[in-house]
Amino acid sequence: MEVEVKFRLPDAAAHQRLSDALSPFHLRTHLQENLFFDGADSELSTHFAVSRIRFYDGDSRCVLSLKARASLVDGVSRVEEVEEDIDPALGRACVAEPWRLGSLSASSRIMGRVKDEFGIGGEGEEKKGSSFVCLGGFRNVRAVYGWKEGLTLELDETSYDFGTSYELECETGEPEKAKEMLEGFLLEKGVEYSYSKASKFAVFRAGKLLP
Repeated sequence: MEVEVKFRLPDAAAHQRLSDALSPFHLRTHLQENLFFDGADSELSTHFAVSRIRFYDGDSRCVLSLKARASLVDGVSRVEEVEEDIDPALGRACVAEPWRLGSLSASSRIMGRVKDEFGIGGEGEEKKGSSFVCLGGFRNVRAVYGWKEGLTLELDETSYDFGTSYELECETGEPEKAKEMLEGFLLEKGVEYSYSKASKFAVFRAGKLLP
């Protein structure tokens, strides 16, 4: 179970203010491209799950993931998530021809689980038509910071076809403590924020920025 504290920032100015305040803690910045997949008959989404391929910094790294049963309450996100690295060239091939995801069921524990639990995939999908469909996705600039008490913060600028959103995230096993620390820091630095009410994927599927 992945547990994260998520704060939404209202605009680019708040994002810049927070970026400046966190600059002494900066570790690295990633350019991320996120593409999402479902079954042709919505087999994943009807079970509150989705598969994602994420490319880092062009094609320097590619990560396949399966997320399920997500909740987001009072700025604390909880989601079942499993991830594994795959070859970036293979990831690009799956984006171009989604049926190829099904052919990974023998070598990928994630796609094996998708086949067993949701009935999608297997060898020879190209002969039966696409059992997977690519839903599209969005790009994200993620700055990573090594902050206080061992917390890692992620400051996101997410670009959708319909607009840009800004968010601060922190994965932690003690979400209430981390939330209290972060709120104090944001107030001290004069950064406006609110609790995130929807995941990036939910915003993408809604097709509009949420208030």
